[in-house]
Amino acid sequence: MSIIEKFPRNKAVDLAKLEADVTSALPAMPVRAAPPVPSEPLPDYVEHREGVSRVGQLTAEAVVRDYEAAAKEIEAMGVELISAARKCEAMTAEVHTTIAFMRDTAASYREEAKRIFKRIEECALFTEDVRKTCETVKRRIMEDRSIA
Repeated sequence: MSIIEKFPRNKAVDLAKLEADVTSALPAMPVRAAPPVPSEPLPDYVEHREGVSRVGQLTAEAVVRDYEAAAKEIEAMGVELISAARKCEAMTAEVHTTIAFMRDTAASYREEAKRIFKRIEECALFTEDVRKTCETVKRRIMEDRSIA
């Protein structure tokens, strides 16, 4: 008989009978006591109060241990963050060194450009002087020919 046939829609469900049917369908299993969990000491920021039931104490311990585990994970993330910050600081120092090198290189290029600029202008002036001298000599030669 299927479950639908056993519990048609128009009938109310007898929960006690349902539980008995499910229990009888399961194989019998021996009940073993759970091994005792070794208890870690409570964090030093909490202490059991007098008069709290054992269930209350165990529940409070479980909750505080979960919170303590989370707090330790948060602290571990802080350690990782500090490590990342140190790497960033080292990288920043390298960047500053590289920027200083780049500025020095740019200044060297400007000095070289200035030196070449002056040299070209000196050559241009020298060439102009040579051209004028040649013109003067040429004119004198022409004048000397016309006089002779």
